Amino acid sequence: MPTAPTPLLDEQICFALYSASRALTARYRDLLEPLGVTYPQYLVLLVLWEEGPVTVGYLGDRLNLDSGTLSPLLRRLETSGHVTRTRTPGDERVVEVSLTASGSELRGATASIQDGICQATGLDPEALRSLQQQIATVAAHVRQAA
Repeated sequence: MPTAPTPLLDEQICFALYSASRALTARYRDLLEPLGVTYPQYLVLLVLWEEGPVTVGYLGDRLNLDSGTLSPLLRRLETSGHVTRTRTPGDERVVEVSLTASGSELRGATASIQDGICQATGLDPEALRSLQQQIATVAAHVRQAA
């Protein structure tokens, strides 16, 4: 019985996505460093800029982060003065995260980051949007298959 050929690393979608993710995260890190914000903190800020105050649970769901990762990240954002965390009056177990004035001001300082990422990829904005949509579709299909 013949054996199947061993898959080649460079032919695997998992490795292509992993490698691209690491490269992009490193580029974001370089662009965010002058602002004193880490890449995961930037993701939290993006959600807050887009949606306003949200609960910690919502942030975890939106960013696919567990509370063990999200809590220290939020604590550091709060210590740096970019967000506040408050317990909701109706249910003390629910914590809401809101931007401070400092956190809101960071949005303007990050305006050039997307341009830097676009340049780093070598893709024009339209091609980058198309790629993002394709990757989101793949992720949704893979989640459904699990």
